[in-house]
Amino acid sequence: MTDGNVTTFYDQIGGHDTFQKLVHEFYRGVASDPELTAMYPEEDLGPAEDRLRMFLEQYWGGPTTYSDTRGHPRLRMRHVPYKVNPEARDRWLRHMRTAVDSLELAPIHEATLWDYLERAAHALVNTFED
Repeated sequence: MTDGNVTTFYDQIGGHDTFQKLVHEFYRGVASDPELTAMYPEEDLGPAEDRLRMFLEQYWGGPTTYSDTRGHPRLRMRHVPYKVNPEARDRWLRHMRTAVDSLELAPIHEATLWDYLERAAHALVNTFED
């Protein structure tokens, strides 16, 4: 997907295949983490995996499938029912760090992606209670 000489970050890092790998690797870690799996309403993490992949693809300039099917992301609102404390954030980031590293992106792309993920994780903290 290009517009003249402008390429989206989504395209630059490999498009759908890259985001699919990222999110799949992330959810492999989540599946082994009882503290995080307890936060997921579905026993099967597949639907959550699809939603996160679609969201990240859209955010980075890929298809708008997320908004087309789910509307505005409303990330903070969607996470209100769950206790997202600093420990949960750090667990999430630990699994996401492993997933990002598995992509072996160019340093500038890795830094760009990680910066966003880290900021988003911090923004979703909604309690400081254990």
